[in-house]
Formats: sequence, structure tokens, C-alpha cells
Amino acid sequence: MRRLARPASRLLGSSARSTLRAFSADAPGVFDEMPPPPPASPALPRRSSFAHARQVLGGTRVLGFCTVARRSVDDHAGTEPPRFTVVPGDTTVDCPGSGALVGVSEATERVCRVVSTQPELGIASALDALGVAVSPELVAEVLKNLSNAGMLALAFFRWAERQEGFRYTAESFHYLIEALGKIKQFRLVWSLVETMRCRCLLSKDTFKLIVRRYARARKVKEAVETFEKMGSFGLKTELSDYNWLIDTLSKSKQVKKGHAIYKEMKRKGKFIPDLKTYTVLMEGWGHEKDLLMVKTVYQEMLDAGIRPDVVSYGMLISAFCKSGKCDEAIKVFREMEVSGCVPSPHVYCMLINGLGSEERLDEALKYFELYKESGFPMEVPTCNAVVGAYCRASKFEHAFKMVDEMRKCKIGPNSRTYDIILHHMIKSQKFEEAYHVFQRMGMDGCEPQLNTYTMMVGMFCSNERVDMALKVWKQMKVKGVLPCMHMFSALINGLCFENRLEEACVYFQEMLDKGIRPPGQLFSNLKEALVEGGRISLAQEMASKLDALRKTPLHG
Repeated sequence: MRRLARPASRLLGSSARSTLRAFSADAPGVFDEMPPPPPASPALPRRSSFAHARQVLGGTRVLGFCTVARRSVDDHAGTEPPRFTVVPGDTTVDCPGSGALVGVSEATERVCRVVSTQPELGIASALDALGVAVSPELVAEVLKNLSNAGMLALAFFRWAERQEGFRYTAESFHYLIEALGKIKQFRLVWSLVETMRCRCLLSKDTFKLIVRRYARARKVKEAVETFEKMGSFGLKTELSDYNWLIDTLSKSKQVKKGHAIYKEMKRKGKFIPDLKTYTVLMEGWGHEKDLLMVKTVYQEMLDAGIRPDVVSYGMLISAFCKSGKCDEAIKVFREMEVSGCVPSPHVYCMLINGLGSEERLDEALKYFELYKESGFPMEVPTCNAVVGAYCRASKFEHAFKMVDEMRKCKIGPNSRTYDIILHHMIKSQKFEEAYHVFQRMGMDGCEPQLNTYTMMVGMFCSNERVDMALKVWKQMKVKGVLPCMHMFSALINGLCFENRLEEACVYFQEMLDKGIRPPGQLFSNLKEALVEGGRISLAQEMASKLDALRKTPLHG
């Protein structure tokens, strides 16, 4: 195995390897809220997509104004966009009123393969040659699958809108906004909002997508301003919308701002907080493991004359479990039963998870038995909690017996079940066993998802087996899954550690071409490895390309 020259080895040995190991251990937590993975990872285009983005921006600006939009709003006036359901992996899409459309998923796969493997200049002609029939269903499904590659999604959308059979729908705009929001292309996002306004397609859901993307980008001021803009677009905000805003901010680790909005709401008397308001605040503070604030909000709820329900009790139990206070959680559980509030499967699931995390396996299994005795049907999340409890106790054989029980009950396992097992196997340094389980997933009807591939790539890179990581990467591409930023980071750091600097730069370039802004530490590792390896000109080239991404006017 090739190694770095000694100075670079000292440089990357501690930072990159420790980062990779930490990443492997924490992967499930990092990706809990990840959306379903999109299709195949693109080959490296020859020309940066930033130049291409500047080209498509022109189209966006033209489309953004009502007076010059190519298609008249009147063409669609009074016509409600069809509602449709995308079934991943299926070959049909149900569209009410038009019958089942055959082959949409198959066409989606072909389109995504072309979009993700062609240089920017060749995408339009390659799609023309493909000869697929464009429909609202196809456009929505392709955009959904390209959610981790915003600039590719935009390139496809611009091609699609010029084709016969294309129709603007709120769904397609929303998928595109989600994809562009992930890479912080907010100026493009607002141009799409203007286009939607011209076509009478705006709704609260549009603004909520943008608010969530701002919140996750830690742009709290912009998130709140976007929420407040709804009124200027004729969309009246209600208490349920404010509850949603507080919840969104809390889930984006901005619970302090959410709490400030709650206090202002009370002070101004615009809305009276309800049970939902207090519940989302308890959940937010629970995620922060701030039990004092959880109890404060709970007491304010009681003082307001609002009695807790099964959900608010559940938030209390969850907060205690996440803070390692399972005995307090059990007290709440008993209080809940005494009050006549019947525990839900989710409450049992949280207790099993919490007790399992504290390696109190026997007690976790006791609550699993209570769950089964309660008459609730077996559910995947609760069974997954039991699987996790066994894994934390290093009882992997019992975990697989639980998986067998899930099969017998015909409720799983699902990809999350395997991710839990893989996470704990990797944490226990059972690398060969983990890879064997990974290989078995497909045979069990559970195709690996983005989180699964990310864990495997991180595992191999952190153990100096980059060739195996690349094997997994190629398998992922064949299955049509696009890599995320964390996955690129693991692979690039691993390649640097093995002194495979040209390959590291190829993947770094691919990362930039997708519009993904790399973490500062990743670029620092790559740059210093290149300098130590005597590749100064290559380091300067990568620096200039990253600088181009930072300075591109497309970013809001």
C-alpha cells in the first residue's frame, strides 16, 4: 500500500484519520433526516458547472418576470396540477384522472444516468438523443432523484421545459427548490419563486421549503424573514404555521430562536400558544438535552391550563432518555399511565432506545414485552429499537434473531435495521462482519441507502482500505445513488492518506462540479497534502476552483 511522504503523513495521520473514524461511528446520527437517495454519481465533467450555472442563470432571470415568461399564465389558469405518487423502484406512477403511466421509473433511471455522466455542454443533446417522453410525472421523479445534485437538477429542468409534454407544476418547482436549497443557491431559489408567482403556483409549502433550507444552512434571520414574506404574497399565517416555524427552527438546532418567537407571540397576543406549541418546544429543548428548559416549558403549559397528551408525555420521556435520565423517563411513563393516558408504540420505542443506550438490556426487553402485551401490532421502529439494544450489548446473534422475528411478522427488516447493525459492528471494529452484512442486504430485499454506503466508505477509508471504499463507491453508482458531502470527505481524506493525490483531486473536482461546497478542513487537508507531495501547481488549481465557487454570484 502506498503511503504519504513522511511530512504529509504527520500532517494527515491524526486529523484525517481521527475525523474518518469519528465519522464512521456517528454516521447514523448525522443522516437521520436525510431524504431518500438519488441516482448515479456523475463522472467528472471536463468543464466546471459554475460556468454552466452562469449560463442557466440567464434563463432563470428571463423566466423570473411575468412579462417575458415563455408560456402564458392563461394557458394554465384554472387548471390544477395533477397530484401523483412516486413509488421508488416501481415501474408505474399513479396519476388520478389519467390512469397508470407505465415506465416512468425506468425512464427516470435512463435520464438520471445521462444527466449525471455527461459534461454540461453535452447534457441537452444527450437527453434529446434519449428520446424519452416528458411528462409532469417524469420531471418530478427525476428532480426528486437529483436532490443531492442541485446544478444537475437545474440543467435537467431547463432542458425539460423546452420539450413537448412539459407542464409547470408546484411539485416540480418544489423538488428543484429543495435541490438548489441544499447547495445554498438561494438567489436561484427566489427566481423560481417569482416564476411560480407568475403562474399562480405559490403556496405555503413553497415558503416552508425555503425556510427549512435557510434554517439548515444556519441562516436564521433569512429563515424568519422568508416566513414573514408569506403575508406579502397573500398567504395568511395562522397559529399552526407559527408552530411549524418554531418546530423547524428547533429541529435545525435553533431552539433559542424558536423559543424567542414563542415569547414574542405571547407578548403581542397575536396567537395564544396551544398544546402543539408547548410540545414542539419541549422536543426542541430535549434535543439540546436542556432538561431545565424542558421542565420550564412543561410547567408553563400546565400553568396555561393545558393538560398533556400522549405526544407531550412522549416528548418528556424522549428528553429524559436522550439526557441519560431513564429513571426519570420511567417516572413520567408511570405518571402517564396513572393519568389514564395510554402509551403509544412511539413511547415504548423511546424507552427501549433509551434503556438500550444505557446498556440496560433486560429493562429494555421488559418494555418490549409490555409493548407486545398492550395489543399494538408489531412495528418496524420498535423492533429496530430492540435490535439496537442488542447491538449495544454486543449481542449481535440476538439482534439477528430479532430480524428473523420481523421477517416472520412480515414487517421488515428495512434498510434502517441494517444501518443500526452496521453502525454497531463498525463501532465494535467488526469490519469483515460488517462488510458481509452489507453484501447480504440486497439479497434480503433491503437495498443499501445513502447512509449505508456512507458508513461503508467511511469504514474502509478509516482503516486504510481505500480500494475497498472505491469498490463500494462504484457499486453505489451502479445502484443510482449520488454521494453526499460527508461521503466525498471520507473518500478524499482516505485517498490523501494513501498519497493518491491525483485521484483525490478528481473526486474533489467532482464535488465542486455538483455545487457541493467542501468543509474547510477537507480542503486544508488536500492542499497541505499536495504541497507536501510537491504538487504546488495542482494545489493552486484546486484553490482557484474553490475560490470560484465561493465568489460565484449565484450564491445567496
